[in-house]
Amino acid sequence: MTKSKDSRTGYVSLVGKTNVGKSTLLNQMVEQKISITSRKPQTTRHRLLGIKTKDYAQAIFIDTPGFHQGQKRALNRYMNKVAIGAMSGVDVLLYVIEALKFDQEDERLLTQIPANLEHVILVINKVDRILDKDRLLPFIEKLASKFNFSDIVPISALKDQNIESLESSIFSKLPMGEHSYPEDQVADTTERFLTSEVIREKCITRLGDEIPYRISVMIDSFNLKNKVTHIDATLFVEKKSQKGIVIGQGGKHLKLIGTAARLELEEILKTKVMLRLWVKVKSGWTDNEAMMSTMGYDLG
Repeated sequence: MTKSKDSRTGYVSLVGKTNVGKSTLLNQMVEQKISITSRKPQTTRHRLLGIKTKDYAQAIFIDTPGFHQGQKRALNRYMNKVAIGAMSGVDVLLYVIEALKFDQEDERLLTQIPANLEHVILVINKVDRILDKDRLLPFIEKLASKFNFSDIVPISALKDQNIESLESSIFSKLPMGEHSYPEDQVADTTERFLTSEVIREKCITRLGDEIPYRISVMIDSFNLKNKVTHIDATLFVEKKSQKGIVIGQGGKHLKLIGTAARLELEEILKTKVMLRLWVKVKSGWTDNEAMMSTMGYDLG
């Protein structure tokens, strides 16, 4: 741990509605993939920690599920609770929105920001998509009139644009204090959890629009033997018809998911990986808090 009279350490939470690019931004900030991403909303389900240490400053980033209204399932309520809860007890809040887009969900989340939070940075993401940059200034002025942001930073997380400016703004606002993690640590997640997220990401990117949100992944066993990591995992879905879609004709879909996950896990774990996947039906799990608890969701 770094000890210096100049040391700074603080918690930085990323909040925003679904699909504004929070997980992509987190991965960019810590310069490593620790949070799964996709173009589909509601990809992130859990509160994840990413750590960036630079010189005498250490920022502990908290990635959160996207805030969204109108969905009444227990899983959706859980994700909104995690998103709102992550705004309390942090040193800096990154309120992430998409450039030129600000709707009722953005407005609702803005009203949830604690009044006593000193440092709230408005992060306007996806500016690379704007062809007419002159449209950005009126948009910024409109948002500046809604809330007393400590800073407003336009970025593109995907294209790595203006990330250094955002980083400078964040680090300048961290309080004095000793570092909480070793300088070379970039995440506070277990290999088992990361494995389940990698598998879930491959499901999201390889299946239809509806199926991914009915899937949860549990790691049944995770063992290193003779320099090979052996992993058994179960993919839970809600309906028998969904099971058939996930497996695919002749097991085609499940094989593609398994191969993609295995290749990425071999890069992450730095070992050969033997991955075995099963698909089981757990009817109604996304709207059953008891089931969700047994599947690793911390309902508090």
